[in-house]
Amino acid sequence: MIRLILVGILLLLSLTFFLQNQEQEVTLRYFFGLKSASTYIYKPILSSFVIGLLVASILLFPSWVKGRIDLRRKTKALQEAEADLERLRQTLAKIPRQPGRREADESPHD
Repeated sequence: MIRLILVGILLLLSLTFFLQNQEQEVTLRYFFGLKSASTYIYKPILSSFVIGLLVASILLFPSWVKGRIDLRRKTKALQEAEADLERLRQTLAKIPRQPGRREADESPHD
């Protein structure tokens, strides 16, 4: 939830920055003396932001999938263990008790 709030704040701040800087133009200078035509400043910033989001999504996706698979596997194992426990409790309840013996969980009275 906190992550969602932080992403929302970041998107809101980015949108505000883009809207405030719509009229300013910039010329991009690349390596080896290459230049691009004048463009509005929000375009390169927006494109780098989107590329950063895509790269982060691509890098985080495998660990997210692995976590979901692990969670599903552990949930299934927990459900099987709970079913086994319930089956053992039902089996124990069917066994008749001998009159002279105490159960292990009963405490002796003084």
